[in-house]
Amino acid sequence: MCGITGWLQFNKDMKQEQSEINKMTNTLRYRGPDEQNTYSSKHIIFGHSRLIVIDPAGGKQPMLKERNQKRYVLVYNGELYNTDVLRSQLKKAGHTFSSHSDTEVVLTSYIEWGSSCVEKMNGIFAFAIWDEENESLFLARDRLGVKPLFYTETKNGFIFGSELKALLAHRSVKPIVKEEGLLDLFSLGPSRTPGSGIYDGISELKPAHVMNVSKQGSKMTRYWNVQGKPHNATAEETSEAIRTLVYQAAKRQLISDKPVSTFLSGGLDSSALTAIAAQEYEKELHTYSIDYEDNEKYFKSNDYQPDSDQTYIDKMRNTFGTQHHYESITIEELTDSLKEAVLARDLPGMADIDSSLLWFCKKIKQQAVVALSGECADEIFGGYPWFYREDLINKTGFPWISSLNERHQLLNDKYRKNINMEEYALKRYRETVNETPYSPNDNEKEKRHKEMSYLNMNWFMATLLERKDRMSMRASLEVRVPFADHELVEYVWNVPSDWKRWGGKEKGILRKALEGILPDDVLYRKKNPYPKTHHPKYTTMMTEKMNDILSKNEAPLYELMDPSQLKKLAESNGASFKVPWFGQLMTGPQLLAYLWQVNYWLETYQVTIK
Repeated sequence: MCGITGWLQFNKDMKQEQSEINKMTNTLRYRGPDEQNTYSSKHIIFGHSRLIVIDPAGGKQPMLKERNQKRYVLVYNGELYNTDVLRSQLKKAGHTFSSHSDTEVVLTSYIEWGSSCVEKMNGIFAFAIWDEENESLFLARDRLGVKPLFYTETKNGFIFGSELKALLAHRSVKPIVKEEGLLDLFSLGPSRTPGSGIYDGISELKPAHVMNVSKQGSKMTRYWNVQGKPHNATAEETSEAIRTLVYQAAKRQLISDKPVSTFLSGGLDSSALTAIAAQEYEKELHTYSIDYEDNEKYFKSNDYQPDSDQTYIDKMRNTFGTQHHYESITIEELTDSLKEAVLARDLPGMADIDSSLLWFCKKIKQQAVVALSGECADEIFGGYPWFYREDLINKTGFPWISSLNERHQLLNDKYRKNINMEEYALKRYRETVNETPYSPNDNEKEKRHKEMSYLNMNWFMATLLERKDRMSMRASLEVRVPFADHELVEYVWNVPSDWKRWGGKEKGILRKALEGILPDDVLYRKKNPYPKTHHPKYTTMMTEKMNDILSKNEAPLYELMDPSQLKKLAESNGASFKVPWFGQLMTGPQLLAYLWQVNYWLETYQVTIK
């Protein structure tokens, strides 16, 4: 994976802006610590930071290629999993290659097929291509939005980058947040509206979209979406098809010139990928799990986390002979990493859910450069309670946000009176639901299930993918997500909702598909969420951090929030906020950590609220 950035301006010589592109590219050094290069011509300047995974010599970027005396230049962040297939097709069309990198295949695909090249790609990607003859810039993002791409259009031209920090490094882009950005942060956060960059004037290219920028202006086009179709296969045929699709996706994503590992929590999704990787990976497979200091002492079972992971991890390790690494984070490390997690996102995020993942990815990077992770299976196969609990699936509004009133009460008088969180959240919810692609023969139950799936794909899944990308790339670790393979997503979209709960279990059809691949006690284990700390030391430390903010008369957090509400939160160790902030996450000390992150973000980024 890599970091990409660029600046297009038609009324000046961009060759004079080397120092500016260097500054922008330097912000992305964690995404690509192995190499950093730039390209400039009359109207465009590109920057690229490279993490070498495939073809160290042949995959250098920015990459230039000429065809029929026309020059094309590419900066690319991603992995193409059908590289060999596309290379073969392009060779038949008369193209030649000087490397075995997927980078050259991406660029050549555009030269041959133009903007429709993305429809042929299986992978995760964000890239930009400059066509020198036509003086046009083409940008693209993968179907599910695994890889990020932000942009802004200003009087000083068109500026883009893998992360917000690359844009904010440009002299003409300021960290200003207006009302709509605040509404996104506090009524929907840590989710973001698709296409929103929170900061004023900054947008994100939406998943499954391409963009063309020229002297005539810019045009955005959607190139992919799930499609509602009748599902005529039997349950047996369906489970076999899913088994094949999951297996193929995982196998494709093992391709790397660098060591590959897997996340392994002992849950269904990570265990499935580990089982396939253990069979298909040609070297010894290293697997990783995370836990927290003294969690075996303080862990408390509940409906959402009925048991701890280690028994199931041990079962997988012994069954598949992996070299497993049990990583345990101390409370001090967890707390200290909260700052860097904000720097990774350029925004407040998911508090210690982020900081623990960031620490964990750094541990994995000590041995591996690539890791497979089980993200997206719950959203695709209906693994969350809101897919089957009647009170949640029939709720009007985002089912994972039940705290809008409580969130609103935290604001100070100015914002409590002037912004309507509930109205904004409902508007965004309806926009998404109204786009849902139904099948012609869907009944009301199936339509509602598809609406919930579409909400999850565009919001909840996007949030988790953003978290995984920023935290892993901050650690210079490439994480791949086979359950986000678009061929699998397309197929599962039309599987009947009752089959997704085959046997009365969440993700039932996936469990059926994995029979014989996983040990039964792992296969039928109840879903557990990402682990969190139960240590009282964390509560003490976060309360102290909140009290430290409260002791300062000019704390940035006061510009948005009511000091008396913050004081009440601190005095109760976060318990005065009775409803989870997001899903079942961010309660008690986790909420204190989130608000501390908001204050740190406002202060460090010198955010102007307008």
